[in-house]
Amino acid sequence: METAENLNCIYRNPNEPIEARVKDLLSRMTLKEKVGQMTQIERQVATPSAIKDFSIGSVISGAGSGPFRKALSADWADMVDGFQRCALETRLRIPLIYGIDAVHGNNGVFGAPGATIFPHSVGLGATRCGFGSKDW
Repeated sequence: METAENLNCIYRNPNEPIEARVKDLLSRMTLKEKVGQMTQIERQVATPSAIKDFSIGSVISGAGSGPFRKALSADWADMVDGFQRCALETRLRIPLIYGIDAVHGNNGVFGAPGATIFPHSVGLGATRCGFGSKDW
């Protein structure tokens, strides 16, 4: 719900300097909201009430956790959009960050032929192309 206060918040004005926006937002946050923003929860426990009540800042799909078995990319998008709607219904309407535990590419999207799957770090090391190498 829009209020006059929400519409005039410095932190919501993209034309204001970032430092001023951050200072304004932090001054408005309760301790509970600050803790919530630094908290990342797993998708399986990311209910609308958990996201709203605890001001959750981040949701992750860990170790193959997805919307359901054989979920299509549209199903993933719908799931993340639902989480985002919950976050934007909180008092300060701070968007959440969504992550997925996919070190070597997300192969959990069903029906996505041609998706890029990167080799695991062990495989990269075996190629003698280590991170920081001049040959990389």
